[in-house]
Amino acid sequence: MERRLLLSLMGASAALAGTAAAVTSAKAQGKSFRIALVPGLTTDAFYITMRRGAEAACKAIGAELVFQGAPEFNPVLQVPVLDAVIARKPDALLVAPTDKTQLIEPLRKAADAGVPVFTVDTFIGTGVYQAGDGNADFPLSYIASDNILGGRIAARALAKSIGGKGKVYVSNVKPGISTTDQREEGFKDEIKAHAGIEVLETQFNDDDANKAASQLQAVLARNPDLAGVFGANLFSALGAANGVKQAGKAGALKVAAFDAPQSIVEDLKNGTVDIAIAQHPAEIGWFGVISAFAHLTEQSVPTAIGTGFTVMDKTNVDDPKVARFLYTG
Repeated sequence: MERRLLLSLMGASAALAGTAAAVTSAKAQGKSFRIALVPGLTTDAFYITMRRGAEAACKAIGAELVFQGAPEFNPVLQVPVLDAVIARKPDALLVAPTDKTQLIEPLRKAADAGVPVFTVDTFIGTGVYQAGDGNADFPLSYIASDNILGGRIAARALAKSIGGKGKVYVSNVKPGISTTDQREEGFKDEIKAHAGIEVLETQFNDDDANKAASQLQAVLARNPDLAGVFGANLFSALGAANGVKQAGKAGALKVAAFDAPQSIVEDLKNGTVDIAIAQHPAEIGWFGVISAFAHLTEQSVPTAIGTGFTVMDKTNVDDPKVARFLYTG
């Protein structure tokens, strides 16, 4: 899986360079494409920011963006949305699958209907596409952050902040979500390098920040010497931070957060959160649209495009170069 996300933005840009000529040609011929984006959920600042990147790309190429999703990160809710979108017969589909197994067959409906499928942020199957292996390699490309690397970065930062010793745990959503599974995997692999750190049982919060806060306090009650927590997604991190504040442990119990909405930025400034791993969702949306456009205009498309991270802490959170990667909601 990691080999697929070694393609940097520079490499992706080079691979998609032919789209510039395709844009001119398509506009000259009066062609206009309709590209659908189905996010993991519609209310998350991460996906709102992704939508803005996709809209900017659509404006650049003269395409129409259809944005439609469910209010919760839930495959039961996402599948009917997908069915409705597929019925509108878009020229291409960008989708953040809410489960790497349960979304295989619903997405196959799109492919069977002749709609090119690109997964953004999350993936189905193993995320290795167009390899002729398994039943989930039919999407054309996967555009996302390297989530294993992001988990490793969080582990290094948290280990440093707690002095390389103590108890920590991962606050996660639920098993079966490709990105958060990988973040936990990367975190746990990297933390093994620190013999003085004990990793407690993962707490699954079902994307409920209030539940994550309650879990933090319960873990702390069982382990008064708890030193840190890694929030593997936005709601896990928000909940962990709120739980730390409610327990009166801000600054003492360290929090590493994945994702960087404004609330996490404020917690970085006040010392409740120690570090935040900010993805670049606007880039994911942009490259998703450009990849779809490249395919529709008969250009080659990489099977994987890896976007970057910005590591934020209280020392750089006000830097304008860092601030441009904040999520907007």
